[in-house]
Amino acid sequence: MTPRNTGRRTTRAVDTRKAAGVIDLYERGHIDLNDALARISGVDDPMGSVAPPIDKRRIHELLRELDDLVGLEEVKRVVREIFALVYVQRLRKEHRLKTDPTVLHMIFYGNPGTGKTTVARILARMFHECGLLEKGHLVEVERADLVGEYIGHTAQKTREQIQKALGGVLFIDEAYSLARGGEKDFGREAIDCLVKAMEDHKHELIVILAGYEREMRWFLSTNPGLPSRFPIQIRFPDYGVDQLVQIAKKTLATRDYRMTAEAEWALRSLLQNALREPRLEPFSNARFVRNLVERAIRRQAVRLFEEARPKRDALMLIEARDWQGDEVR
Repeated sequence: MTPRNTGRRTTRAVDTRKAAGVIDLYERGHIDLNDALARISGVDDPMGSVAPPIDKRRIHELLRELDDLVGLEEVKRVVREIFALVYVQRLRKEHRLKTDPTVLHMIFYGNPGTGKTTVARILARMFHECGLLEKGHLVEVERADLVGEYIGHTAQKTREQIQKALGGVLFIDEAYSLARGGEKDFGREAIDCLVKAMEDHKHELIVILAGYEREMRWFLSTNPGLPSRFPIQIRFPDYGVDQLVQIAKKTLATRDYRMTAEAEWALRSLLQNALREPRLEPFSNARFVRNLVERAIRRQAVRLFEEARPKRDALMLIEARDWQGDEVR
């Protein structure tokens, strides 16, 4: 009887691909000969997988995208530290040096419109480029997406969002709201489900919690186990007038608009008044500016509608009167 060899061909194919990957690392100088031979033989590599080297060119491209954001100098510095550490830890592992487990769950402190979601999207893509996340997508949720209306509903909803986020980043905005309802609130169940998922899927998921700093610190105090699970904490400061004007210019430029000098001074005055105005809710920063830009573009359209045939320059130009009529909000 001919012996059965079911599965051997598949295993041999996998080993061939593995060997090719190891040889590629050796030829590029990422590992030495002894290391290459050990990996091909399967020593210290029970899963039979070799992580590809990080493409620093792609990481630098994403860092330039981060640098294009207005302000956020401290945020940019911390992000560079994170990815330098990830890169060096990968190199240490390739050379069989000791590496510490890196926990990358984060907390973003900041008011609305300070760039938290934008930075989270860039981080997700960078973690993908580093080989830490399979997909590198961002799933953005809030309390209503996680908390159910009856017993058992919350765990189901939370698990559904976690499944969507596997291979990427789960971004929970206003995360403190999960603990606001007291001991009997279903939000506590969402927190417990989230903490369990962070352990069960620690190599498939990164969680970022975001919200106002005071509320987020209170939230962390409600569960003694939470702070240690989120070792990276980043503050997103409010923007000043100069930065808000710069954001307005960039927003207009991406849509082929520009301001006159008089329009810029009018906008600057409007923003100064907005920052001085007492308010019940925190200032919404870039979100406030984007709303101003939208209204200015609509007013420009109404103004040009009355002209016979506006020329190209006129279609691009935002004038001081196009900012008029905005109220501080």
